[in-house]
Amino acid sequence: MKLSDIPAALLAARPHLFSPATVEVGAADISRMRELIGAVEEVVALKIGADGSQPACSGVFMGYDFHLTPAGPQLIEINTNAGGGLLAALQAERDDVLDAYLAMFRAECAPRELHTVAIVDERPSEQYLYPEFVAFRELFETQRIRAVICAPEELMICHGGLWYSDGVSTLRIDLVYNRLTDFALEAPACAALKLAWLHEETVVTPNPQIHALYADKKNLVALSDPVQLAQWGVPEETRRILLAGIPRTELVNVAHAEDLWRRRRALFFKPACGFGARGAYRGDKLTKRVFAEILAGDYVAQAYTPPATVMVAVGGKMTELKADIRNYVYRGQVQLVAARLYQGQTTNFRTPGGGFAKVLVTR
Repeated sequence: MKLSDIPAALLAARPHLFSPATVEVGAADISRMRELIGAVEEVVALKIGADGSQPACSGVFMGYDFHLTPAGPQLIEINTNAGGGLLAALQAERDDVLDAYLAMFRAECAPRELHTVAIVDERPSEQYLYPEFVAFRELFETQRIRAVICAPEELMICHGGLWYSDGVSTLRIDLVYNRLTDFALEAPACAALKLAWLHEETVVTPNPQIHALYADKKNLVALSDPVQLAQWGVPEETRRILLAGIPRTELVNVAHAEDLWRRRRALFFKPACGFGARGAYRGDKLTKRVFAEILAGDYVAQAYTPPATVMVAVGGKMTELKADIRNYVYRGQVQLVAARLYQGQTTNFRTPGGGFAKVLVTR
């Protein structure tokens, strides 16, 4: 499958989805990112073993997002339905990664055979990454796996399974590739999907349990707290890796309001269950009004770590863009490393010259 297989009109409507730039990342930084991902996975496994909450599946497209710094890569956040993995693989012309993705979905469905997939999001055709949904559908179809793109309300429970209906035909679903940002599946429209997941009538990946284990940003509070890690029995070397690679993160509460305001310029504030940088604020840009809203919400404050920058030719002149480095991961193994280039506070796919960019590993 090629990037050119995606309808040109879909890509033309999103002119800043791909960057022409290539981002160089040193092999040592690649190694450090993988080392830190392994350390996070070790802690998660430790927590699962302690409370017996073994997930029914592993969760596809885990996204570990890093900023590159002189002190080494810094893990900014973890996402459990990280978008762009297929688009980035097509951009990099990595057929081996496409094969790995297909194997991943089959592994999630095992021991059952994977025959049908529902790619689910709210109003999917209106999503910025809708071209990726279309590409996934085509990729599945090349393997004779029937795939539909639908909203959660188009799914229903009956005959001991989860079914899709478009009003004309119906299809029993083996696996739901969940792209919703309703991470807990709390909306009424997600009722059938949530029941199917709870009763294990179909595989839902990623799901609320995977999100709670990895992507709730409160996890970064514990992962960057030496006392908490020691209390959990995390080995010393693993603690060293985590504390060196995760900016110190803390819970935001009213009791510490004065101290947080005083230190705000060195902090980045994020909603604990947020996504796509919505509601996130650099501390040096805060007003008193916004800070009051943060205190009233469910936020964490992370030590601000500026991203690396790259020069990109835009409109005939060189322009400096910021770079986030995303590792797409399955069961602790990195499948692909891609960059996202942007200007402004966070990644936005609105920057000329920005978007997904290839990563070139250097010595």
